Amino acid sequence: MGLFRFSTVALIALQLTSTFAQDQAPLENQPGAAKTPNLAVKVSTSFPSSEIFGVKLVNGHPTQALLSIINEEPKPVNVAFIGGSLWGPDPKTNGESQRIVRNLTSTRFNVQIPAGEKESVSYSFATELHPQDLRLLLVAVLSSADGTMYSFNAFNETISIVEPDASFFDMQLIFLYLFLLAIFLGTLYFVYKTWITTLFPQKARGGKGGERARKSLGGKKIDPADQVAVTGADGPAVTSGAKAYDESWIPAHHLQRPEAKRVKSAARPKSRGKPEA
Repeated sequence: MGLFRFSTVALIALQLTSTFAQDQAPLENQPGAAKTPNLAVKVSTSFPSSEIFGVKLVNGHPTQALLSIINEEPKPVNVAFIGGSLWGPDPKTNGESQRIVRNLTSTRFNVQIPAGEKESVSYSFATELHPQDLRLLLVAVLSSADGTMYSFNAFNETISIVEPDASFFDMQLIFLYLFLLAIFLGTLYFVYKTWITTLFPQKARGGKGGERARKSLGGKKIDPADQVAVTGADGPAVTSGAKAYDESWIPAHHLQRPEAKRVKSAARPKSRGKPEA
């Protein structure tokens, strides 16, 4: 029941803040013009990592808002909720009034701030919008010692919504580039093997023995009487009985065949006959 009660009160407080902002005059119609509560509390907001050259909200990255709350009451107060919204020009009124572009997530807190003390509360949110300038309204809902709820405008200024900086060394981008490159190369290989190779047929290798013999003879015709059948690894072939090879590249001393020397056999001794009787 306690959680439901706090949620209901916080929602009503945020809605009252938005409604009051929309009911202002055209020149003063700014979001977050809520009633000043009768509670001695001061609330200020800073953005530790987003205040370089103005507050910038990076799409897809959480933005941290640090709320500093000073309790000047004689009794402790409790931080119940922190929420907010983004406002932009209303096209129906040609920008003279503003409308809610996006409501931010409300976060429940249960932080008690003693009397005279200061407390910092961190509130994080994220955006996914087109780059533009909008007005950011942050509202803190506090409860006094007797349980009365109060809403405070913690922040109400113009901010810029920007896209994250693209880095060449981003692992997600590197993986995406490699994936697209693999698809591109695979497509090129498929096209080459399917269509390109058919346009350029491969040259036939040298033929079998007979064809190689004809090439070695320079294409000269061979008299069938001089052809000799040759059987090799490539099958039967026909070559010339004269010369079936080109002698121009063979050294001369290899072409000269050594002559076989004849060796005279030793004379056999005459056999001695039997002596005559």
